[in-house]
Amino acid sequence: MTNFDARVRELVAHAYSKAPSIKEQFDSVGVRPDDIQTADDLAKIPVLSKDELVEIHHNNPPFGGFLTIDPNDLPRIYISPGPIFDPQPPPEDPEIALAAFRYVGFGRGDRVLNTFMYHLTPAGILLDESLRACGATVLPTGPGNTDLQIQMAMALGVTGFVGQPSYLMSILDKVSGQGIGPEQFPIKKALFSAEPYTPSQQQRFEGEWGMKTTSAYGTADLGFIGYTRHDVQGFVITPNVLLQICDPETGELLPDGETGEIVATIFNKAYPLIRFGTGDLGALGTDLIDGNQHLLGLFGRSGGAIKVRGMFLHPNQLNAAKTAFPQIQRLQAIITRSGNKDVVTILIQLKEGASADGVAEKLAALAQNAVRLRIDEVVFVDEIDPNERTIVDEREWD
Repeated sequence: MTNFDARVRELVAHAYSKAPSIKEQFDSVGVRPDDIQTADDLAKIPVLSKDELVEIHHNNPPFGGFLTIDPNDLPRIYISPGPIFDPQPPPEDPEIALAAFRYVGFGRGDRVLNTFMYHLTPAGILLDESLRACGATVLPTGPGNTDLQIQMAMALGVTGFVGQPSYLMSILDKVSGQGIGPEQFPIKKALFSAEPYTPSQQQRFEGEWGMKTTSAYGTADLGFIGYTRHDVQGFVITPNVLLQICDPETGELLPDGETGEIVATIFNKAYPLIRFGTGDLGALGTDLIDGNQHLLGLFGRSGGAIKVRGMFLHPNQLNAAKTAFPQIQRLQAIITRSGNKDVVTILIQLKEGASADGVAEKLAALAQNAVRLRIDEVVFVDEIDPNERTIVDEREWD
């Protein structure tokens, strides 16, 4: 991976001198910038997990000691699970973020429904900016109001959609129920993210409705870092990031083709993250795609966090919620899927003799406010196995 070596050396020297938490990350294991001469040398420092990133941010507010520019130069600040405050640094090369949009063909003359949220989290505005940079006209609808979205699409000749694939499935279900077919429905371009994009969905969108589609891979901390193409298995990775596959237990680098945790080093010098563990499992292809890394696919999670309705739900968030209810002994989240929608069920084991009065309603309200997650059902049970995961994902993706 020699094409990354010079960039890694430059990034490490800059981050070590400008970002106190990066310096601490290196000093804690006795590594100096000169010790990092190649991309593979990054394995000399430990993987930084999301939980560790949250702790560092809490101990060094507001940006964890990673920001290397004047905070007054930040365009925006977001919030991600933890919670932590995510600075949006100015892009060093704005064109890199447009690769997925260029692939789909978004441009002048397109009118696009942007169904991602515009507040608190980065997806809505970042997608809006990218679509505008391509020349498209954006309808900032956000999620929900499906009937209105369909009305706008038909009345305005909307040609594009960005959002979760399950939401476009719901839109097409309603459209079909109104007797509107692919010939009458104007949306022919779509970019998805925040949940798996299944082969059956792709067959419906592309095969039945004649769309060109892509699925973008990214995280709140890294932004979009890869996208799918019809001629490539998995994701083409954008050049603003170095991905490495590591043993989830030891952090040791694994050979191309082997499955392990996806560990990212982002090349934005304003907010550098080095050896950041995404918690996702994946494998890298042996060949580059147009000079870019090739991620063969996402094969699950190495940690306990699960993405639900496009937002990560962390075990520590549930554990924090439990502390607000002294009558709760244990709780567990069960994630299932009904049609095109995720269903969240919370199981609660009360302490012996504790009353359940008001617990379900207050817990649901707390989750909505603190985690921005709607709980569909709360079930009281006699016992929850303490050896089971705090979050159990029972969804099946075809």
